[in-house]
Amino acid sequence: MTKKLVIVESPAKSKTIEQYLGQDYTVKSSKGHVRDLAIAGAGGLGIDVDNDFRPQYEILPDKKALVKELFDASKKAKEIYLATDPDREGEAISWHLQAVLDTKGKAVKRVIFNEITKTAILEAFEHPREIDDHLVSSQETRRILDRIIGFKLSKLLQSKIKSKSAGRVQSAALKLIVDREKAVEEFKPQEYYEFYARFPGFAAQLYKYKDKTPKIETAQAAQALVDSLERQFLVQSVEIKEKSIESRPPFITSTLQQDASNRFGFSSTKTMSIAQRLYEGITIGAETVGLITYMRTDSVRLSTDFVKKADEWIVREYGKTYLGSQKKTAKGQNVQDAHEAIRPTDVFRTPDSVKSHLSRDEYLLYSMIYARAVASLMKPQILEQKTMLFVSGAALFRAVSTKPLFDGYLRAYGKYETDGQEPKVVLPDWKEGAVQEPSTIEAKQCFTQPPLRYNEARLIKEMEDLGIGRPSTYATTIATLRERKYVAMVEKKFVPSEQGRLTIDELDVFFSEFVSANYSRNMEIVLDQIAMGEGSQLETIRRFWEYFIPLVEYATKTMKKVKPQITGELCPECQSPMVFRQSRYGNFEACSNFPKCRYVKPTPNGKPSAVPARDTGAICPQCHKGHLVERVASKGKNKGNMFFACNNFPKCKYIAPFHTEGEPCPEGRMAIQTGDGKTACIEKTSHETHK
Repeated sequence: MTKKLVIVESPAKSKTIEQYLGQDYTVKSSKGHVRDLAIAGAGGLGIDVDNDFRPQYEILPDKKALVKELFDASKKAKEIYLATDPDREGEAISWHLQAVLDTKGKAVKRVIFNEITKTAILEAFEHPREIDDHLVSSQETRRILDRIIGFKLSKLLQSKIKSKSAGRVQSAALKLIVDREKAVEEFKPQEYYEFYARFPGFAAQLYKYKDKTPKIETAQAAQALVDSLERQFLVQSVEIKEKSIESRPPFITSTLQQDASNRFGFSSTKTMSIAQRLYEGITIGAETVGLITYMRTDSVRLSTDFVKKADEWIVREYGKTYLGSQKKTAKGQNVQDAHEAIRPTDVFRTPDSVKSHLSRDEYLLYSMIYARAVASLMKPQILEQKTMLFVSGAALFRAVSTKPLFDGYLRAYGKYETDGQEPKVVLPDWKEGAVQEPSTIEAKQCFTQPPLRYNEARLIKEMEDLGIGRPSTYATTIATLRERKYVAMVEKKFVPSEQGRLTIDELDVFFSEFVSANYSRNMEIVLDQIAMGEGSQLETIRRFWEYFIPLVEYATKTMKKVKPQITGELCPECQSPMVFRQSRYGNFEACSNFPKCRYVKPTPNGKPSAVPARDTGAICPQCHKGHLVERVASKGKNKGNMFFACNNFPKCKYIAPFHTEGEPCPEGRMAIQTGDGKTACIEKTSHETHK
C-alpha cells in the first residue's frame, strides 16, 4: 500500500492529472457512472416503494470488469481521492464509487477542481473534502423521479400509441416544438402599413399619428393618411446623447450552445463534445493542458485570480482605457452549483498561440470562449445617438442615427457581435425649426409574420428561460427527440412528426401538468432546495408518487389504443389480416399475428420488405475488435425480438444490455436503438463510425 489512488470520470483526464501529481499517485477513470437503479422492484423501477422508496442499485453490466479493476486498485491504495466532475452528477458518481471500492480503514476524500491545469489540480488536492450528502440526495431524487415518470409514461405510450418514450424534460421540450408548430399552422397573416418620408441619405418613419401609434390595415386607409400629410416637414427636435452598451457576461453552458449554433452552425451535441476536449486537455509540446474551465455551468462568476491576470492582459494589449470597472460575477437565477463561467484557464494562452495544436472547430470555439471572457471585463461600447423628430400635420416622423465614439469591449469581441447591425445612417446637421421637404412619402405594405419555428439555439434559449431541465441536459434531450423520430430538421428548424404530435396530444389530455414548463421549473427549485439541505428527498418522492400514480392508472384504463391500419389483404401463411407497419427503414406490410407469424409481404423486386440487419458501427466494449450489429432472436422466449450483439460471434458472445425506456443515457454514453424501439447505452469512446 504505497500509492494514492485517484479516480476521475474521463480517461482523457487521467494521464494529464497523473503527470501533474507525480509518482505517489495512480490515476484511473470510471468512464462515467458505474452503478444505476436496478430494473427490479415494483414495476421494474428499482425502487422499494413500500420501504420509503429506497433505491436499489446495481453495477452496470458493461462496467463489471472496470469496477473489479478499480476495486483491486483500491485494495492496494492507502488513500483514495474521488475527483469526478464538479457537479451533482459527479458528486453522485463519487458516492457510487465509494460504495463499490475497498474503503475499509482508508481515508476517502472528494477533490473538486474547475480546470485541468497543474496549479488548479495541486491546489485542489491540498483542500479535499467529504462527499456532500445533500448534493447526492438531490441527484438521487432527480434520478428516482425521472425513472418513475419515464418508465411509467413510456410503458403506457408504447402500449397505447406506439410512442417509444416520454420523460419530464424530454416531453416538455417536445411540447414546445409541437405547440409552436400548431401556432405556425393556425397563423393568419394580417396586413398593415408602415410610412416613410425619404430625404437625401436617410428616411424618417411615421412614429405617431394624432398622438397615437398608427395602426393602418388597408390600402385605402394608407393612401388617405399619405394624402393628409403636408409636404413641408418641420424639424421639431434634434437630440444628441451618448449611449453605453455593456459587454455580455462570459459564457455559461446554454449561451455557449446558442452562440456556437448561431455563429458556426454547431449542434448542441457537437459544441459540448468540442468543449469537453478543450476542458480535458490538449497536448501542447511536452505538456497536456486543459484550455477552458468546466463546461457545464450556470454561473457567470469569474475567479479573482483570472480577473487579475485578465486585467493585466487587457492593459498590455489594448491600454488602460479599455479596462472595465465592473466585473460580471453575479450568478444566474437558476445556478446549480458554485462554479465559474466557461473561460480560458490561462488568459496569456491566446487562441493564435495554440492554433497549430487545435482542429478548425476547436480553434473556433476556443477563440469565441476566450474573446467573450476577456470582453466581459472591458469597458462598454460608447455610441453617439442622434434622434430627429419631424412634424407634418397630425403626423410625427422619427429618424435615428448612431456614431461610434469608443469601441470598448468590441476591440476583443467585435467580430462576434453581428446581431442587430443595420446599414449606417448619417443624419444631416439640421436645426430645430428648420423646414424640409421629403423627396417622397410612401406607404409600405407589410404582413405580420408567423412565429418562428425553433432552431437549436432558439429552443435552448426557450428551455433555459422557462427553466426546463439543466444546461447540461439540453444536448441529450435534443438528441433523444431526434432519435425517437419525434421531430425532424427542416431547414435547420424543428418540425414535429405525426408521432411526436400524437405523443403530446395524449400527454396533454392525461398528464398536462407533467409536460408543462412550470412543472419542470418547479421541480428544479425543489431539487435545489434538497441540494442546499433545505428539502426532504423522501417527502418530495412520496408526494409525487401519491399524485402521479393515480393519473397513470386512469390513463391506462381510459387512453385509446391505436391499432395498426389494415391493408385489406389476408396473410397467405396464417390468414390473419395484413397490416401496415413502420420501421426506421420505411413502411412495409406484415402479418398482424406477429410474432407468431413472421410473414412480410415482398416488395416489387421480389424480396421481403423485412427490416434488414445493420451494423451500428459501435465498437464492441468487450473484445474491442467486433462491431455491435442488430440481430433478431430466432428461438426461445425472446423469439422475434431484436437485440445488439458483437459480430465477432462466436469468439465474442457479448450482448448489449437494454436501457430503461424514457430515460437519458448516463454521462459519457450514447443511445443506439433497435428497429423495434429498444435502447442500449454504449460508451461514446467505442462509437467510432456510427452515423
